[in-house]
Amino acid sequence: MDVSDFDFDLPDELIAQDPPAERGGSRLLVLSRESGQVEDARFADIGRYLRPGDLLIVNNTRVFPARLLGRRDPSGGEVECLLIEKLPTSNAQLPTPEGHEDGTEGRSEEWQALVHPGQKLKPGARVVFEGSGATLHGEVRARHFHGRRTVRLWTEDGSPIQEAIDRLGHIPLPPYIRRDDRPSDRERYQTVFARERGSVAAPTAGLHFTTGLLGDLQSRGVAVAEITLHVGYGTFKPVRTDRVEEHVVDPEAVTVGAETADALTAALREGRRVIAVGTTTTRALESLEIDDGRVLPVSGATGLFITPGHRFRIVSGLVTNFHLPRSSLLVLVAAFAGREQVLAAYRHAVAANYRFYSYGDAMLIV
Repeated sequence: MDVSDFDFDLPDELIAQDPPAERGGSRLLVLSRESGQVEDARFADIGRYLRPGDLLIVNNTRVFPARLLGRRDPSGGEVECLLIEKLPTSNAQLPTPEGHEDGTEGRSEEWQALVHPGQKLKPGARVVFEGSGATLHGEVRARHFHGRRTVRLWTEDGSPIQEAIDRLGHIPLPPYIRRDDRPSDRERYQTVFARERGSVAAPTAGLHFTTGLLGDLQSRGVAVAEITLHVGYGTFKPVRTDRVEEHVVDPEAVTVGAETADALTAALREGRRVIAVGTTTTRALESLEIDDGRVLPVSGATGLFITPGHRFRIVSGLVTNFHLPRSSLLVLVAAFAGREQVLAAYRHAVAANYRFYSYGDAMLIV
């Protein structure tokens, strides 16, 4: 299929720059997977469309403040570094980078990162990030494609690098949110069930849920279980090919424990619906192995790219936000509910002034 088949017109003013005043205050567009009919609702009323026995699966990943702002050492030029993935060499006792003040060995971490200005930050370039009572040093170790670098990070006093990142870092808001992050984003750009640190972007369909709403759904007989998929920078990766099938999705770490696997097995055997909260959860679930009717737990990675024609083995309902034109996430939603139906629903959403993208409104497809 052509990537252009997944395009649509979106006015800039519909791209949400801020979350709703209250968590859970979003609108909800309900799309019937069978008929294509749409209904306008409020997210707080999602329980009207769920049934006792439904199994709601959420992604409990937690966003860390991966955006570091600092300066070149010693020139002082401004530097921005977006941490993408900690590399396996991290957390080892590594030789302290040459030029360390005390000349001793200490702990350092190596990360895959995006840096700016990339053309000036060649291998060997040094950077410093300071603030909030913490100092973090970095050195560019290698250059890779599409602006990516290997960066080594360390602290002068040997204090935990993760602690320094948490104190210094900024929440990495998506590029279509055209403002600086605020202290409030540290809470609002996390789901209420976020626990497992490791994402550079939130599983945004989960941002609409409150603890009260989850409790209400459970009181109605809707079961809730968790998976972990750490969302990488690849979620913003543009589709650079003309054909959908030629696009490659970056692998992301995924964990589905035995308890959730057993809950999925029971739901499938009993014919109950499995409602995935988000495209990340959908990819994790559809990556699972099923052996003789039993869903198997996993701890690994998935690079599954769900395109039209995919046979959904586990997911029978989807809660999702509105996605970018020509994006892999929109392709996934179209694979689940049909391209024409999804694009018609998007046209309705535009006409009805729904808010789009990470801090925007939601869809329920059942």
